[in-house]
Amino acid sequence: MTLGEFFNYLNQHPQVIVVYFLAIPILALWVGWVDRDNDLESPWKYLHGLLAYAACIPGIFSVTLSVYLFLFERGGSIFNLNILTQVVPIISMVLTLSIIRRNVPWEYVPGTGRLTNLMTMIAAAFMLMYLLDRTHIFAFVAIPVHYLLLVVVGLLLAFRFAFKNFAR
Repeated sequence: MTLGEFFNYLNQHPQVIVVYFLAIPILALWVGWVDRDNDLESPWKYLHGLLAYAACIPGIFSVTLSVYLFLFERGGSIFNLNILTQVVPIISMVLTLSIIRRNVPWEYVPGTGRLTNLMTMIAAAFMLMYLLDRTHIFAFVAIPVHYLLLVVVGLLLAFRFAFKNFAR
């Protein structure tokens, strides 16, 4: 199954998307409501972490796909967005994260540091790819490819370091 076939399946069966992305924030509300006093205890904080991952992985993928389509594929107008596969996951992610953050401090939810690092690295990679795409630099050099890869990795690490310092 290709990614296009998967999106076609989701477009033919929209109830799958709607149920999944409605269930995550509702579960986050329910968990916060059921055990309001013990959110920092072990099973509840792991459930918050699971819900954060369940919302963020498709949400991050949707943001990445949308940015890729608009920047590199010249995907056209914003009016051509597929609401179910490009907008609903982002809304669900933002809603779920805000509910979880209201119930539990971020420091106590396991894995949120990894999600933040993933978002930062994806943003840095897209900025680097966009800058390289827009500069239209075509260079024929006689250096090996592994040196070019080291330069790209170095730039990604520099972006990540800059983002971390900026976030403080």
